[in-house]
Amino acid sequence: MQSPDRSPRSIALKTTSLPEAVYDALRESIVTVIDRPGTLLTETAVAERYSVARPTAKAALERLVSEGLLMRRAHHAAQVPELSRDDIQDLYSNRAILEEAAVQHLAGDSVVPLAALAVQRELLEHVRTDDRAALARTDLDFHRQLVLAQHSPRLAKMHGLLMGEIELCIGQVQSHQLIRPSDVALQHQGILDAVAAGDGALASRLTREHIEGARDRLLQKYDREASE
Repeated sequence: MQSPDRSPRSIALKTTSLPEAVYDALRESIVTVIDRPGTLLTETAVAERYSVARPTAKAALERLVSEGLLMRRAHHAAQVPELSRDDIQDLYSNRAILEEAAVQHLAGDSVVPLAALAVQRELLEHVRTDDRAALARTDLDFHRQLVLAQHSPRLAKMHGLLMGEIELCIGQVQSHQLIRPSDVALQHQGILDAVAAGDGALASRLTREHIEGARDRLLQKYDREASE
């Protein structure tokens, strides 16, 4: 377990709403593994880092806890989750089930969500600039938009419950450069093309291969670190 975060103060924030800005900055710091798994994040440390009041820091931390990007036990500081090998296996297995179902629903109507197309274009721009933080964010958003576009609100709700931990994994895959961004974009396009063609079986297979490929790379990294 790492010690509480003591990053420099006055880190620049991106948005005009202060609570939202702190949330966005802290979320990106977690996803890009600047705040590594096991790092403790206290209200005081976060307030000092971003030069904000403690209630603002508390609100950001609570939101991240509710989304699964942080965990907190009673009377303890929030902590970046440390996912075990079994956690990663379980997370990706359930993610594949839900996302396969989503693309099969979409392919049944040959419906390519406009929001997913927009995110894919954005991702291609991040591939060009090699912006890893933005790649992780848009990679996740691509899959979210596919799930949100299908007809079942319950499927979308179940997928949403996994989002925080999924984002932690995608962030590690991108931050540690475990897969080429151009390959991610190509695999996404293959899924979109299969949906557009109404080929649910192909869309499902490509989705599972995409998810399991990322899982396998992350597990290989986990195993290398465990053996060191």
